[in-house]
Amino acid sequence: MELDPLMLSRIQFAFVVSFHAIFPVFTIGLASYIAVLEGLAFKTKNPVWEKLSGFWTKVFAVVFGMGVVSGIVMSFQFGTNWSNFSQATANFLGPVLSYEVITAFFLEAAFLGVLLFGRNKVPPGVHLFAAIMVATGTFISSFWILAANSWMHTPAGIELRDGVFHVVSWSQALFNPSFPYRFAHMALASFLTGGFVVAGVSAWYLLRGREVEANRKALSMCLWLLLFIAPAQLVVGDFHGLNTLEHQPMKVAAMEGNWETSRNVPLLLFAIPDQANQTNHFEIGIPSLASFVLTHEWDGEVPGLNEVAVEEQPPVAIVFWSFRVMVGLGMLMILFALAGLFLRVKGRYFQNRWFLQGLRFMSITPFIAVLAGWFVTEVGRSPWLVYGMMTQAESVTPSLTGAMALFTLIGYVVVYGLVFSAGVYYLMRVLYVGLEDNDEEYDHEDDRPARPLSAAHVPFEIEPGKDAVNHAKPINQGGH
Repeated sequence: MELDPLMLSRIQFAFVVSFHAIFPVFTIGLASYIAVLEGLAFKTKNPVWEKLSGFWTKVFAVVFGMGVVSGIVMSFQFGTNWSNFSQATANFLGPVLSYEVITAFFLEAAFLGVLLFGRNKVPPGVHLFAAIMVATGTFISSFWILAANSWMHTPAGIELRDGVFHVVSWSQALFNPSFPYRFAHMALASFLTGGFVVAGVSAWYLLRGREVEANRKALSMCLWLLLFIAPAQLVVGDFHGLNTLEHQPMKVAAMEGNWETSRNVPLLLFAIPDQANQTNHFEIGIPSLASFVLTHEWDGEVPGLNEVAVEEQPPVAIVFWSFRVMVGLGMLMILFALAGLFLRVKGRYFQNRWFLQGLRFMSITPFIAVLAGWFVTEVGRSPWLVYGMMTQAESVTPSLTGAMALFTLIGYVVVYGLVFSAGVYYLMRVLYVGLEDNDEEYDHEDDRPARPLSAAHVPFEIEPGKDAVNHAKPINQGGH
């Protein structure tokens, strides 16, 4: 069987990018959360905020390191597997990726050292400034990366001469038509990811009765954030979809599983796309809803995939189902945010066992949603690498063989597996130790959390033999 170097290169890049993407989307949101905690600690002098900041900074450092290691090889792939693309886009992508390193990565790396090791060694204001700089660096990094990626979807400010892209307007190239929507969508996704991870970990600690006061505060903060961010993501996603409909109609057609351009198009809840026969099987949908969502008119016209040749259509099944996974998980996030508000009114958001258990499992859903959205975005662009101007087949390295691509793909899978295993191991160690200080509140003999030093650490009494959630007796209903 002959190995296809183009397909293997696409699989390899998809694997590397998908593996890498889950780390920045978490660290962007987490860095902002740490900066807020540092600000609260600086203003109130409450040691709880400092303890929370110290703990999540350790988590950030581990995840940041995994992101750096997994991201380094991506730039090398441009040269090894996509040399034609690298040569054609070097005038734009070369400077943009360099700016990302100079303006963002160095900023994050420098101030992360102060954030990690500078507490009690530098003035509190300097430590707070370091946290703000790390958070700022993550957003600067996402600006350059999303500007580059958005340009590949909606190229602007360039001319294609003799197979090479030349920049004629840097402002148009950077702030291309899809960039504002992608940047906002990814920023909110980062906050959702950070919010649900912190909420899930805090819920786990509350279920175990560990550092109740601090984790109750952390959970409260996250639930307020999610209450606003989750619905906001739905609105931004709608605007992003309208922009995609304008500039990449075939991607939207694949998302909706719509084969023929028509009006009153139903929103398909379930279907099995059959690209070979250009149809769907076992459709279940809501009449006219797709037209309304995409055009804001019940009889609005939605483009069909049959407007282009089959070889110019994206892989419909992947795009179709990835979109539904992303949207479905987004709706579930909104549901949990509203449930948190309901339980807050009842005064039991930190005691309801089912809710806390649900938050534990919800901590993984933002990563799945981000990957699903990434599949929609990137697979939906196929067969184009620079949309409408350069195909994937034109971009691959001419001398690359299938055996070479397979060898490097296997190598990346093995190395990334080792990196991920080591990173998860150390991350689990950090989470297991938790917020307790090893010198004061941790039992070294049996390696288990010891009892709090004083009753002031726990806002409610626990009956002997009872769990810390369902059988807690509040001492003071006031406070946070």
